[in-house]
Amino acid sequence: MKKWIDLHTHSTISDGTLSPRELVRHAKEQGLAAIALTDHDTVEGIEDAIDEGNKIGLEVIAGLEISAEFHPEMHILGYFFNGTHKNISPVLEGLIKNRNERNPKIVDKLNELGFDITIEEVISEAGGKVVARPHIANVMIKKGYVKSVQDAFERYLGFGRQAFFPKSKLNPQKAIEEIVKAGGLPVIAHPIFLYLSLKQLDELFGELAAYGLKGIEAYYVENTNEDTGNLLRLAIKHNLLATGGSDFHGAIKPGIKIGKGKGNLKVPYELLDKMRAFCE
Repeated sequence: MKKWIDLHTHSTISDGTLSPRELVRHAKEQGLAAIALTDHDTVEGIEDAIDEGNKIGLEVIAGLEISAEFHPEMHILGYFFNGTHKNISPVLEGLIKNRNERNPKIVDKLNELGFDITIEEVISEAGGKVVARPHIANVMIKKGYVKSVQDAFERYLGFGRQAFFPKSKLNPQKAIEEIVKAGGLPVIAHPIFLYLSLKQLDELFGELAAYGLKGIEAYYVENTNEDTGNLLRLAIKHNLLATGGSDFHGAIKPGIKIGKGKGNLKVPYELLDKMRAFCE
């Protein structure tokens, strides 16, 4: 019987709507054989997710997603197979500090635009976890200023909008090197969102592989069949692993189902076997 996995998911520890334990139970209910928890700039939820997976019989891979300096922003996934995810924590402390410095700027700008929102409300919405823009969006929704998280991003919080402020980030080389140094396997997330030509992606993957990149997220919820085919061929060309995931966030992205994306995503378990063998 074919087994399916999802190597790109988020919990309430960053900007998802299910707790790590709820996320694992949900993945089990949907028939998945394994998931990776890849919250933004944090590994705080990993222990709970792995513990829940052990209880209910679902394989859980420790992971995270780091934003890197690029135009547009580049995301680097890190996967940890030998219990080394805590080694990355000092790097993440700096990234979270950068997030915390940006959030009050966003709130202040929203105040200037006439929205009655405080940073204390946003922190409360985050529940003591990593505060991110979706938490600001949720406060705006509760106060009736916007209809949805997507609405908030499209009108105010997204790149280039009135209340957008960039956060300080690592450059791609540094992000990759830090994941490798911590014992992780770095993978470039959703390359289609870099909006590069096939030739440009080819050149970029060659450059990043020289820095230590080990994989490409070739299976992704927003990919066309052509995108996936192109990425798989580039992975082979640059001797990189192919990975895949739905980028599941729960209710924040209601059209995306764990392990299935918008209905046609299928990430085979064999990819995880190859990733694990690479780390042994």
